[in-house]
Amino acid sequence: MNSPLARPRRSALYMPASNARAIEKARTLACDIVILDLEDAVLPEMKPAARESAVAAVRAGGFGRREVVMRANALETPWGAEDLAAASGAGPDAVIVPKIRTVRDIADCEAALAGAPSRTRLWAMVETPQAILNIAEISAAGGRLAGLVLGINDLAKETGARQTRGREPFFAALGLSVTAARANGLTVLDGVHNEIDDLEALAEVCRQGADFGFDGKSLIHPSHIEICNAAFSPPPAEVAWSRAVIAAFSDPENAGKGALRVEGRLAERLHCEQAERLVAIADAIAGVEHAAA
Repeated sequence: MNSPLARPRRSALYMPASNARAIEKARTLACDIVILDLEDAVLPEMKPAARESAVAAVRAGGFGRREVVMRANALETPWGAEDLAAASGAGPDAVIVPKIRTVRDIADCEAALAGAPSRTRLWAMVETPQAILNIAEISAAGGRLAGLVLGINDLAKETGARQTRGREPFFAALGLSVTAARANGLTVLDGVHNEIDDLEALAEVCRQGADFGFDGKSLIHPSHIEICNAAFSPPPAEVAWSRAVIAAFSDPENAGKGALRVEGRLAERLHCEQAERLVAIADAIAGVEHAAA
């Protein structure tokens, strides 16, 4: 299965692009995605230098199998346009743009990235009430748009919702974002966990995100990577059943059948499609872990 959604995106680590040592360390970490951050992690006076550092890091490479993503400042800020222009020239795997509110914002980002290589994708931050209300239109924008990234902190700020341990106030936003992403073939990443040292709470929220259907989670600290990777890796029992489903539907005796009994469970053709994606992700993760061994 060659779908870009079959690529593991369990852990996406934000690294301040102004910190050269952090960027160098990112080349050795077990995260699936390195996000060179030009926005929240960088002070205003450091943003031009951070932009240059991010461009240099993308061009230098050395990140191995990790995807390299630049997070720009919002287009409405004094730095956004220059960030996207720099990203266009550098050609990272993707560019994350904050404060997306409408499909028009996506169009503006598309225009700003017109000169970027075709492989450079656009990931939209979902962190405003307007984005949640317009999520169907935003997700269906097409073009370079390939992913959604939840910004729970900003969403909490703008809505006044409390960030409870169980994240109950954000269930609607989480569910709508995953649904919209799946309807349009997009990657969707859960928001960061703020309590750096509370790894038990991190594990809980990672399990919750996986239950919602997120592909992975954005992170703010390297100590979160292992827990996040484990939570968003397909469980061995699910992988085994998925292989059995694929084998059952591949059996010539079952040609033309829309539903089968597989190991005591109902399996329909739609389950076969899900199984193929899950197995592709599991195989990709196994390849990563084998290479790292």
